[in-house]
Amino acid sequence: MVLLNKIYTRAGDGGKTRLVTGETVAKTDPRVEAYGVVDELNAVLGLVRLETAADAVLDPILARIQNDLFDLGADLATPDLGGAAALRIVDAQVERLEGEIDRLNAGLAPLTSFVLPGGSRAAAALHLARTVCRRAERRAVAFAHALSPEAAAAHGPALRYLNRLSDLLFVASRHANAGGAGDILWVPAANR
Repeated sequence: MVLLNKIYTRAGDGGKTRLVTGETVAKTDPRVEAYGVVDELNAVLGLVRLETAADAVLDPILARIQNDLFDLGADLATPDLGGAAALRIVDAQVERLEGEIDRLNAGLAPLTSFVLPGGSRAAAALHLARTVCRRAERRAVAFAHALSPEAAAAHGPALRYLNRLSDLLFVASRHANAGGAGDILWVPAANR
């Protein structure tokens, strides 16, 4: 259990922060950038859930994902500990996302074009979350590429999780748009 009884510490006033290991790094460090965007994604999902609260299928999925994103942030914030236990995303969490994508997608109208963000408020919010998720993935991949192959491997499931999550958020946006019936489709060269 985490106990937070002092919110400000002044330790970060100089532009530095501490990792789980106690190592001090710049707040602009690629690792910090990666888990910072994951935190931003979690906040966006909090706003999304204001729009999906009545959806008995989608809202419980998003609630689980918000919890997973704290695990994912801890994963990215923790360097390879050389075999010591660390909180990591596991393949079962990625597989759960895949199952949820398949279940949501099974009830959707077939796609005939790319989908523009919009339709319902929930769908628009889910598209925003999807784009923030893609940014989190790009930051996490850039961070992992800077590591040794062995150290990067520890974060492999986290990277796969972010990739699947953006797919889930796309499918969820279509679910929120009346199963795809409310999707706004891209019309190539429509305004020429």
